[in-house]
Amino acid sequence: MSIIEPNSLLSVPTGQLQISELPPSTVGVDSSPIFFSLVIPTYNEAGNIKAIIRILSTLLDESIPGEYELIVVDDDSPDGTWEVAQSLMLEYPQLRVMRRQDERGLSSAVIRGWQVARGDVLGVIDGDLQHPPHVLLQLLHAIQKGADLVVASRHVEGGGVSSWSFIRRFLSRGAQLLGLIILPNILGRVSDPMSGYFIVRRNCIVNVTLNPVGYKVLLEVIGRGQIKQIAEVGYVFCERKEGESKVTGKQYLDYIHHLLRLRLSTGYIGRFSQNFPIGRFMRFGLVGLSGVFVDMAVLYLLSDPTTLGLPLTRSKILAGEIAIFNNFLWNDAWTFADVAMQQRSWRQRLKRFLKFNLICLAGLVLNVLVLNLVFNFIIHNRYIANLIAIAIATIWNFWVNLKLSWRVTQVK
Repeated sequence: MSIIEPNSLLSVPTGQLQISELPPSTVGVDSSPIFFSLVIPTYNEAGNIKAIIRILSTLLDESIPGEYELIVVDDDSPDGTWEVAQSLMLEYPQLRVMRRQDERGLSSAVIRGWQVARGDVLGVIDGDLQHPPHVLLQLLHAIQKGADLVVASRHVEGGGVSSWSFIRRFLSRGAQLLGLIILPNILGRVSDPMSGYFIVRRNCIVNVTLNPVGYKVLLEVIGRGQIKQIAEVGYVFCERKEGESKVTGKQYLDYIHHLLRLRLSTGYIGRFSQNFPIGRFMRFGLVGLSGVFVDMAVLYLLSDPTTLGLPLTRSKILAGEIAIFNNFLWNDAWTFADVAMQQRSWRQRLKRFLKFNLICLAGLVLNVLVLNLVFNFIIHNRYIANLIAIAIATIWNFWVNLKLSWRVTQVK
């Protein structure tokens, strides 16, 4: 068995971003398989790299001693992050360092690290301590129980963010919702598709060409890999203590670009199509039918010339909101009762209602627009137009609530 030279840097792979069954043999580098390889992509993280290497090494030495490696992939940081990491290699023999001078980008850094990794399980964690290292042990435990992919999520039980502004929360949720609309068969499989903290079995992405845009490599792993069983572990996203945040507007544009490119790529639909939840949808539809009667009755009382005669749009908004409240009560007690039974507190119920209401209010806006378009330009009958508008809004409401309000994700 060859020995890694002290302080030697890893060669940077070239060519396609594709993972082989085992990394290519390199003179002076041990290429024998191990259980776990964790990539830490860095750029200007000199203030954090010592701490994260120390914490991760301590955790993994206790749980899987000798069966792991840490791979720092640095994009030639001006603050010398790669040099700091390289200086730690004698103290931490499981540490390997790569300095990239001709490529840039978090996603490609992760994949280049995986290309030289020896692990049967591959992972990624930020180098800024915003991803709590101790959660890694829970991710590994889920892999050992049989999962193909384990994602650290801010949106399941035990997850959250420490001190994000309203704007950042809004952008994060908006990005998730946009992803559900564009790529429902991919992003609908996890609650936090924008997570940058996850581990995956190597054989699920072997010989698959990954082509990420921006910094969300998880989209590529789910969209192009052979992922069957997914697990999620909640974590609280922490604010960084050293360095500056790298979240920019361009990254959100890259995310949209990535979604559209995956959407247009061929072959993923068949691999990721899942059994549509017919039973749940039928219950949702029956609840929606009760809401139709509520909606129609209130609309009649408010807008009909023989009753109050209020303007159509105003009447529709009031009728729709009353129907939303009716539908939530029935959905929580029946359609999604299996989820609601696990989240019984009034705080959780209120949270579900607020989410349901916001999603249905967006559906109500869609409903109002369709109602007016149909009534004014196609069928001059307020009730037929309203039925068409309700049908379109129902499809929206079911799908988004299925994925967000009651957290019906593929969590194992």
